[in-house]
Amino acid sequence: MEQHASVTSLVIVIIVAFLTPILLHRFKLNFIPVVIAEIIMGLVIGKSGFNLVQQDMWLETLSTFGFIFLMFLSGLEIDFKAFSNSKTKKEILPSGKEEPNRLLVASIIFIGIFFVSLGLSYLFVLFGLIENAFLMTLIISTISLGVVVPTLKEAQISKTAIGQIILLIAVIADLVTMILLAVFVSLYGEGHGSMWLLLVLFGVGVLLYLLGKRMKNNNFIKSLSTGTVQIGTRAVFTLIILLVAVSETVGAENILGAFLAGVLVSLLAPNQEMVQKLDSFGYGFLIPIFFVMVGVELDLMTLLSDKKMLLLIPLLLLAFLISKLLPVYLLKKWYDTKTTIASAFLLTSTLSLVIAAAKIAERMEIITPQMSGTLILVAVIACIITPIVFKKLFPRESATEKKLNVVFLGANQMTLPASRELQSSLYDSTLYHTIQDKSDKNIADSLFNINEIENYELDTLDGLGIFEADILVISTGDEEANATLSVAAKERGVERVIVRVESPDLHESLKEQEIEVYSVFLSTKALLRAMIESPSVMNILTNQEMSLYEIKMLNSQFEGMTLRKFPFTGDVIFVRIFRGKDSIVPHGDTELHMNDRLIVTGSKEYVDELKRELEFCEYC
Repeated sequence: MEQHASVTSLVIVIIVAFLTPILLHRFKLNFIPVVIAEIIMGLVIGKSGFNLVQQDMWLETLSTFGFIFLMFLSGLEIDFKAFSNSKTKKEILPSGKEEPNRLLVASIIFIGIFFVSLGLSYLFVLFGLIENAFLMTLIISTISLGVVVPTLKEAQISKTAIGQIILLIAVIADLVTMILLAVFVSLYGEGHGSMWLLLVLFGVGVLLYLLGKRMKNNNFIKSLSTGTVQIGTRAVFTLIILLVAVSETVGAENILGAFLAGVLVSLLAPNQEMVQKLDSFGYGFLIPIFFVMVGVELDLMTLLSDKKMLLLIPLLLLAFLISKLLPVYLLKKWYDTKTTIASAFLLTSTLSLVIAAAKIAERMEIITPQMSGTLILVAVIACIITPIVFKKLFPRESATEKKLNVVFLGANQMTLPASRELQSSLYDSTLYHTIQDKSDKNIADSLFNINEIENYELDTLDGLGIFEADILVISTGDEEANATLSVAAKERGVERVIVRVESPDLHESLKEQEIEVYSVFLSTKALLRAMIESPSVMNILTNQEMSLYEIKMLNSQFEGMTLRKFPFTGDVIFVRIFRGKDSIVPHGDTELHMNDRLIVTGSKEYVDELKRELEFCEYC
């Protein structure tokens, strides 16, 4: 009978996790993060609602694995390139001022957040609302990367100066508060005083990182990465379990080992396909079970009947906001008031680490179950409110039309005409080439605008600000140099790098690093085959007035809109929509969704306008 009950509860939780995103989309509630909706659905079926779910071994095990995997993905979300991506040429902000040093400002603001949180925590202790100031400091100062990152992407400001500063503050907060949570457990746990044992965990982490770095580019390991072997995915799960085991052995929490595993994988720079697999597994199965169970275990009736807990809810929300608003006001030196306040509201969002700290403190009997539930409830409320306020407050300025900066390295029969044809209201192209012979120079200068440089050394290119391009096309006569420059460009944060190489080995290794590769031989072969098989299609591709174009849907304003209701009425026809791995033939009732890749045909004037509407930031 007990076995039957456990399966029944598991089935209910799985069905609820499955239906939650469908209901969000159906009722147009996309402003609520899915994980928050899962907690709310848990409230409905749990102790606060119909009480349909009973805690048991099945759910406890899967929920624990979900929590561990959530902490792993939190570590994986940390992009360490943000710390090293220093621009040689700083942006001029709408205020007319030069942008600040992003890392320095983010660090100063987080230090301010931490000390304001510490002061507020002592006020809570002074008024008898909580007993442990260290725990409350962690809870108030933490920031949810899982809310900040998608909100910035949706607002299309993640690559701007203000977006990067907000992101850096969240990354620093995530790292520091997680480390401090480990210190908290060491100080107040059963094995307190064993903080030095944490060094063992970090030491094992360093050894595993060095091993992973050595094995990553091993040809034998690469050969095992496809088919049913999937050695990369196996390695990731082995790393998680191993570090979780070491973490528990040294007396730390298992989530610290999982978080460290995520950080190590992030440092090893996995390809995007691997990250998507891990995200799919985590957010598609384990993590929803955990969040639904968080809601199931919350007893709102008990919380709201306790006057002390009822008073704590608005006070904690106020503390979350004050702890971010005061330090973030430093940004007023460079940005307007609306931008500054909106940034503070977004940084008020907090979730995963609050749940972690609350659950751990409850298990250690430092706080009561009621206090733990109150902390989680406040985090849920904050995550619902703050992204909405951010979107309402953040200024939507119709600034001058932004152009994509395309830089070509190497002048030849492909790059010369491409650079000239790209000059439009959408693209701003620049062509660089090493100093030419006088005879060649006279011919080229009469037809093309070529910027001459001494060499293709990294220092030279850095000095010219070439790695600040939106798209960098590398097509010099030396394919080894092309490959080296493309890797360096990707490391410096260039969004799209297109490189010419003819060697199949180089072709594969560069593609694994998310570098776009083309080859004259392969292009010519594909072109010849297309001319034989599809001459009409080739006419479309080569017709400069009516060609095929790809546009990525990044404007949330058109999310869920059908093509029939699409307001753009220019001379454009939708040919195909690629959504993930699916290829969709568009019709009037086809809905547009974020990150769709739209293949369209039409006159270049209208296509440029459509690109600007769907791809470009309306907040920049």
